[in-house]
Amino acid sequence: MLSETSSTGLTTLAAVDFAERLAAREPVPGGGGAAALVGALGAALASMVANYTVGKPRYAAVEADVRLALAQAERIRHELLVLVDEDARAYGLVSAAYALPREDPARADAVEAALHEAALPPYRTMVSCARALMALEELGQKGSRMLLSDVACGAHLCRAAMEASSVNVYVNTAPMRDRVRAAELERECDALLAEWVPRARELSAAMTAKVRRES
Repeated sequence: MLSETSSTGLTTLAAVDFAERLAAREPVPGGGGAAALVGALGAALASMVANYTVGKPRYAAVEADVRLALAQAERIRHELLVLVDEDARAYGLVSAAYALPREDPARADAVEAALHEAALPPYRTMVSCARALMALEELGQKGSRMLLSDVACGAHLCRAAMEASSVNVYVNTAPMRDRVRAAELERECDALLAEWVPRARELSAAMTAKVRRES
């Protein structure tokens, strides 16, 4: 099972069922939910590295730091699983707003509010993935040397989730009438990408280089 933390049930699905739902001609889950799930898997790899490190005499000097990274990774993993369902809920708001009759005077405001709401889960996914990458950077330095490949994989997954989520922010900000609010969200996304995509690539490349040297 993926998780039992969701309110609408997407993360309670077995992995095979989630993939089938994602492949179906259904609006949810979609790209935003898939990205959040990928980010959760990246955070889970950080937790795995930490769990294999704590209690080992070889890493006693850094155990407090590793335990802190573990606690952070676990919080982030749960945040991202919740965001899978938050993305689906927000899509429902957008769909309902666009379904209002075009002559309804409340339609334009409803669409605007829904678009803003729908931009938030993928944006929050980006923020959570950045925090997961921070934990992975720490574990790349202090975690078990036997799990460097898992640090690299976690970095790849978090980067991919962040880049995918940015698209899901932009698809909602593009039609917003409030261009100030839209531009602010887009700037924040651009800043996250500018900082964390290179850091994720650097981390995964460094871990891969170490794996190849030590194998």
